[in-house]
Amino acid sequence: MDTREFIQIRRFILKLGKMLHKYGTPAFRLEAYLTEVARYLGVHASFISTPTSLSVVIWSDRHEEEYSHNARLNPGELDLNSLSLTDELANLLLSGQVTLEEADQRLTEIDAMPSPYGKLITGCSYGLSTGAFGMLMGASWSEIFWSGLFGFVVYFWVLWSERSKRVALMLEPVIAYVVAFLACVASRFFDPGINIPIIILSSVIIFVPGLALTMGLAELSSRNMVSGTARIMDAMMQLFKLYFGAFLGVATGFSLFGENTYAPAESLPYWSTWLAVVLLGFGLVAIFRTRAKHIPWALAAALIGYSATALSSDFLPQNVGSFVGAFTLGIFANAFTRIANQPATIVAMHGLIVLVPGSKTYIGLNSFVSGQDFVNADHIGQDVFLIFMSLVAGLIFANVVFPTKKAL
Repeated sequence: MDTREFIQIRRFILKLGKMLHKYGTPAFRLEAYLTEVARYLGVHASFISTPTSLSVVIWSDRHEEEYSHNARLNPGELDLNSLSLTDELANLLLSGQVTLEEADQRLTEIDAMPSPYGKLITGCSYGLSTGAFGMLMGASWSEIFWSGLFGFVVYFWVLWSERSKRVALMLEPVIAYVVAFLACVASRFFDPGINIPIIILSSVIIFVPGLALTMGLAELSSRNMVSGTARIMDAMMQLFKLYFGAFLGVATGFSLFGENTYAPAESLPYWSTWLAVVLLGFGLVAIFRTRAKHIPWALAAALIGYSATALSSDFLPQNVGSFVGAFTLGIFANAFTRIANQPATIVAMHGLIVLVPGSKTYIGLNSFVSGQDFVNADHIGQDVFLIFMSLVAGLIFANVVFPTKKAL
């Protein structure tokens, strides 16, 4: 292998790794996928990925050429559209349909692509997702309305954070504070008796790091100790920032407008839960930037994961039901990989967001700090831990029973 060819290969691998990291790929999947790509390209490589860094060492067969690189990166965010396009490009390269130079140029184009759904649709998706989660939590129709309305407020701050580094640094507590304060205003002047905590939780649910906690535990179970520990601690800090902002916002609102007296509303019909799962799945499409051709798969993943959990929970303990849901979701995601030749992450994330107990973690923190529950949730801490373990175990068992053919 001559020097020019080696430089092209390591440049492509490095750019591919940084892009996959940027799109929120877990460490164990990122490292395994890059190792496969390096092997196909005829070089040896070693990778270490954490949520904030990527270390790469590449060398030729006889060590004629060697290259090492350490990069400090920002934590990645889910971008399933770019992840899918990047994976397709890697497949074309490995099959010989494009050259390294063409692949390198195409990677640059993919990295610069905006969201395929635009700001208007994405903003509506925030409102739809927050309202749907409120419905999933058993909120009343008025509480669902306020949750959806505040979802648009959250998206306004997200857009602002893209233009301002200062806003980006304090995004989570500020969002929680603004939503909590507005919920107090709504309770005082427009809709007395609403459940303010559940409206706050529904409005900020996109930022509640239940998915990050599950990914961190999955990384720990795959012996990626540094990455898993860092991801879990980052998720916990994000949770604390959200709760502090909400606590401060409610305290400010109550001091200005007086405390709210919660008046329980009539329960929603049973079918509303299934409608909420569908609406939440649709809302996550634009937020996760899912490609149009993968939307049916993503919605099916959310429904399959939730229905498997709900149906099995009728006969088994809830924690075991979460294991069944994660196992079924893992089988479906691996089947998607075999059929569509795309990363399992594309559909698995939509199912996991319905299953992960991020909301229970927030509720448990509220109970610990304030000593009050805003939903009926006994033994919340134990349930959160067992559900997390059940989800991770379900995905591991699914990979053993029906393994995927792709590292992603």
